[in-house]
Amino acid sequence: MDVLVRKGNQSLFDGHPFVRSVLTWNKKEKKYGDLLKLMNQVRNNQYDLVVNLHRFASSGALAAYSDAPVKVGFRKNPMSILFTHTAVHSFEGIHEVERNARVLKPLIGEYETPRPRLYPTKEDEAKVEAFQNGTYRCIAPTSVWHTKEWPAEKWIELIDALPQDETIYLLGAPMDMQQCESIRKRSKHPKVITLAGELSLLQSAALMKGARMNYVNDSAPMHLASSVNAPVTAIYCSTVPQFGFGPLSEESKVIETTEELDCRPCGLHGHAECPMGHFKCALGIDVKRVLDNA
Repeated sequence: MDVLVRKGNQSLFDGHPFVRSVLTWNKKEKKYGDLLKLMNQVRNNQYDLVVNLHRFASSGALAAYSDAPVKVGFRKNPMSILFTHTAVHSFEGIHEVERNARVLKPLIGEYETPRPRLYPTKEDEAKVEAFQNGTYRCIAPTSVWHTKEWPAEKWIELIDALPQDETIYLLGAPMDMQQCESIRKRSKHPKVITLAGELSLLQSAALMKGARMNYVNDSAPMHLASSVNAPVTAIYCSTVPQFGFGPLSEESKVIETTEELDCRPCGLHGHAECPMGHFKCALGIDVKRVLDNA
């Protein structure tokens, strides 16, 4: 099987036992030029089956032009008329994994949907081994969207209340390093270490797997935890797990405000700032409720 991902995510499949090769789409710099090259590459690869999990015309064009004898995807895709099999896409409280699995059911019928899984390599495991001496917890305090991000003051309060003899690792991308460092410096906990920007996605997943608990927003680190069945506490601010993107780890907990807010959820992905100006969906989450799950 080959996999197509947006450029920057290809490292997730390093050493993956079921993936032959990874195709990347550079959407930021050469979106349409790169798309045209990919369309020709996919067609020349002469796939037997193309599975499209997106609802947008660009990925639909990739599938439609592939010349594969079997092309499956969602009916909402503008190019779905050219697919051989289609499935309904809807936000009805089911998980995204189950939603995506629907596109295969016309081919293979009903089946039990497995939890998504990633495979950190031996090199990834060795990279994080030095950080696994003693009990530790991981915190990923940032998000691409501000309204999906629990405020820094809340994270600091949580960190300071965690056991003082445990190490706290702050995870994130290189762009998150400054924010994580600010949290670390303002915290009074004696064993907080910033690893944002130092670990790859798979290395972060390997570290999270051995943590006593991982604390995350509704963001990518939550899905990394699910991919290795790591314990996770997911804090939801402006979004809701009913969209279908909740944690799938066996030991998982969702924390969200108990206040009934007419404005929540305010969108599928989040916003750069609270549209109402009060951000009650985040500020209303008591740190004690997160600690109760610690």
